[in-house]
Amino acid sequence: MTDTAVRSEPINGARTDGIEIRMTGPRDRGAQGRLYDLCFGKTDGCTVLPWRYDRCPHGRTIATGAFDPGGGLVASYAAQPRRVLWRGRRRHSAAIVQAGDVMTHPDLRSRGVFTELHWRAMDEARRRGSPAAWGLPNEHSGRIYFGKLGWRLAGHIGPWTFVRESGAEARAARHLNGRIARWGTPWAAWRGRRATEAAQGVARAQGLEVEAWSRVPADVADLSAFVAPRFDWMAERTAETIEWRFLGAPCGRFRALGVRDRSGALVAYAVVQRPLRPKGPRAVADALGFVVDLVGADEAAEDVALAAALELLWGQGASAARAYAMRGSHWERGLERGGFRRPRAYKEVGAYPLISDHPLADATLDTSRWFFTDADRDDECAR
Repeated sequence: MTDTAVRSEPINGARTDGIEIRMTGPRDRGAQGRLYDLCFGKTDGCTVLPWRYDRCPHGRTIATGAFDPGGGLVASYAAQPRRVLWRGRRRHSAAIVQAGDVMTHPDLRSRGVFTELHWRAMDEARRRGSPAAWGLPNEHSGRIYFGKLGWRLAGHIGPWTFVRESGAEARAARHLNGRIARWGTPWAAWRGRRATEAAQGVARAQGLEVEAWSRVPADVADLSAFVAPRFDWMAERTAETIEWRFLGAPCGRFRALGVRDRSGALVAYAVVQRPLRPKGPRAVADALGFVVDLVGADEAAEDVALAAALELLWGQGASAARAYAMRGSHWERGLERGGFRRPRAYKEVGAYPLISDHPLADATLDTSRWFFTDADRDDECAR
């Protein structure tokens, strides 16, 4: 099969008349990868997109493409599925899709191609039985999603920050939350240490042991199934999905750990994204680590896993840690207990119901009811 080409030369108005909109497949990934690099300033699209689009255990990504008369890809739109449970009930499970990778050649923007790609993807998602879609629109695309596309505001997401010490890098990490937060860095670092010490005390008192993972054990699915009934919206977590999402990710930046009780039962796990090596003018940003996934049987297990995740990040060279959480969510409350500091600003989360009588369609419209971490996003790395 031949690979589709990405057009690099300017696109004139006459050439847009013959654009064809169709579903894409594995043979188009090279072209989509190069368009991804062009639109987002990346260099790894041809590696990341086949992994994300075609190897996800939850199903192949719905990806629509716009092709010019010469067969060149000029725009692409993706909706990646996650198998989600409603209150842990498998009979109500369904693939909820996240809209993302909205890529249009710079010479073809503002001509309606994005809208056509979007509706084609949503129609396909509905045909496959997906009850709803969600996404993280930016300032520009949000006007389109919440405007003519009719998406609804489902909630807000923001970056919580944990500072280990009160040095320059930690102050810079806290500056995202404003000047006052920067000045309060020493207090934030003290509060974070107290939370970590308390969790470590719980681990000693309850006999909880932390183990490093090179492979994800099968009983992670049992832990996920135990936790899921507490939430109206939780993506299914199995050894296969976590292996794919993190340990098999092309970047190689993820590390995982588990927490077991005295009987040997798995009561929590956590995944972290190690920082880039500090270097050059981006040293502060490169020294940030992320807690990207964490599931625990109860609050005590969650707190122990979070403290262990932070220790793992410090061992990987991080000077501060960050985690994204939906406002009002369970994960947000866990981060606050663990010594993370609240974000100054949140970004909007959009949702669109596709099958209105499905319970997950309603649950998708309220992110405070979700169990959500970065594991549930289609981006390879948190930023």
